[in-house]
Amino acid sequence: MFSRSGYQALPLGDFDRFQQSSIGLYGAQKGFFSFGAKADPLGPAMNAADSSQGWLSWICHGIITSLVFLLMLLTFPISGWFALKIVPTYERMIIFRLGRLRAPQGPGVVLLLPFIDHWQRVDLRTRAFNVPPCKLISRDGAVLSMGADVQFRVWDPALSVLVVKDLVAATRMTAQSAMAKALGKKSLREIQGEKLRIGEQLLLDINDMTKSWGLEVDRVELTMEAVLQPPRDALLGPLGAVAPVLEGSPPQLAAHLLNSTPSAPEAADSVGTVSEVEPPRRRPSAVELLSAVEPILSEALVSQVGASYQVDIILPGGARSTFFIDLSSGSGRAGCGVPQGSPDVVLEVAEEDLQELMLGELRPLAAYMSGRLRVQGDLQLALRLEELFKAVKLHR
Repeated sequence: MFSRSGYQALPLGDFDRFQQSSIGLYGAQKGFFSFGAKADPLGPAMNAADSSQGWLSWICHGIITSLVFLLMLLTFPISGWFALKIVPTYERMIIFRLGRLRAPQGPGVVLLLPFIDHWQRVDLRTRAFNVPPCKLISRDGAVLSMGADVQFRVWDPALSVLVVKDLVAATRMTAQSAMAKALGKKSLREIQGEKLRIGEQLLLDINDMTKSWGLEVDRVELTMEAVLQPPRDALLGPLGAVAPVLEGSPPQLAAHLLNSTPSAPEAADSVGTVSEVEPPRRRPSAVELLSAVEPILSEALVSQVGASYQVDIILPGGARSTFFIDLSSGSGRAGCGVPQGSPDVVLEVAEEDLQELMLGELRPLAAYMSGRLRVQGDLQLALRLEELFKAVKLHR
């Protein structure tokens, strides 16, 4: 596993590089009163920082440690109930003595000095968590609800304590980010047919990012909750195959028809299809669409939405136009300018994207996920505008 991601894990229970002892008193620092060089899991950089503190720091450290150790001996065996800890085989104990990291201790009996030792247990067993389902957009425009199950284990207890505060939360966020990045490059068909291979690639990507945290991810299994929106190709349907035939100038279309050798009835149908093509209809501007909103406002629509919106439209020339849609009370209001009071949600969208939204060609969730719709405020309230867009489409 580690050979593929470029690093080699330490076997469980093998921490010889720390030169520790099972009793946990002398091994980590090569002697109880040793002030010389010592093995440090943080590397040479931290050792150089420690040595720069000078002999005074080491002398104070030795005096305080000696006094606490003598106090513990004088109060023994009462102090033994608090100073002796048992560490099982599947755990290691990370100890900070006067703020300095000592080597991971255990398994077995570990001696802690009261008042100056702060410790934390690290579990080396395999643990698991799930990445909650999140909405992702595939390469072909499909909106998916994807999650994952992740298994990992700690192979360097010192790094897992020093580098990351919340190991599970940090790994979950890393896995979610890697999953969104990887699936955004795949089509829906590839995701459905290659889940195992994508999971293996995610395993390597996550390990590359978390190897410096002292943990290894053993397994990643993708789970697809639902397909919230089909790909763009599926929305086009059979018309997608006809569109390329009708592209180009009239001479190009004529040359295509002359060079083809279909039967006579088929040729007649093809010519008839070309002759029936209508010129593209002018799409109403965003201002015209918003002006058509007020006649369809009703108390039923207000009860479904229940919020006020400010819509900042970015026009093709770069100018901005502001409209408001108040569906919070009464029968609702709409018009130019800023709404009275503070709006619940502020939307920023380009004019052509607003046209697609109001004509039903683009859903608010897909626009938000792709960055075409920017929302300031509650996202759930912003998505309720889909009810208004449906009413506009039915009214037209």
